[in-house]
Amino acid sequence: MSDLAWVPQSCTLPTEERPLRVAEWDALFSERLTSLSRPQPLHLRFDLAGGGGVEDRVRDLVEREGGCCSFFTFTTTPGEDLIRLDISADQEHEAVLDALAARTAAAGEQR
Repeated sequence: MSDLAWVPQSCTLPTEERPLRVAEWDALFSERLTSLSRPQPLHLRFDLAGGGGVEDRVRDLVEREGGCCSFFTFTTTPGEDLIRLDISADQEHEAVLDALAARTAAAGEQR
C-alpha cells in the first residue's frame, strides 16, 4: 500500500513529508509489532516489543503525529517488555484507522 491517498485532507503535514513519516511508522511496526487488535471500531491497539530507546522512539512519533493529525488520540503505556500504543479517532476518520490497520498488518507480516 504505497499510495498515500488514504491520508485525510485534515492532515497538516506537508505533502512532501508524508512518505517519510509513513516510512517511520512502517519501520517501527515491521521491527517491533507483536500484536494488533481492534477493541472497538474507532480504536486500534498495538503491542510493540520493548528495548533500548523504543519507548522514546514511540513517544517521539506520537508527538509529531499528534501535531499534524489532531483527529488521532494516542495513549502509550510502557510495560516491562513491551509498549502498548492505543490510537483512536472520531467517526469521520474511521477509514483512516482502517487503512492504518491494513498497512500495519502488512508491515508486521514482513518481520
